Amino acid sequence: MKTIYDIQQFLKKYGTVIYIGDRLADLELMESELKELFQSQLIETKEYQSALLLLRHEIQLEKEKNVNKKR
Repeated sequence: MKTIYDIQQFLKKYGTVIYIGDRLADLELMESELKELFQSQLIETKEYQSALLLLRHEIQLEKEKNVNKKR
């Protein structure tokens, strides 16, 4: 998985569609869903790790963007 879109499509395979309208909330909810799938042993460790790394990176970027907006 290389993009957030890839993660969205991956989650869709498991019946999960996430769209709240707040990008940061969307990303955090995707992370939570991935964690649940992994703990339920429905996805491989490699898939989980690559998606989690990408999501955490995007969450960090989004948080930085929000901090800069407030200035």
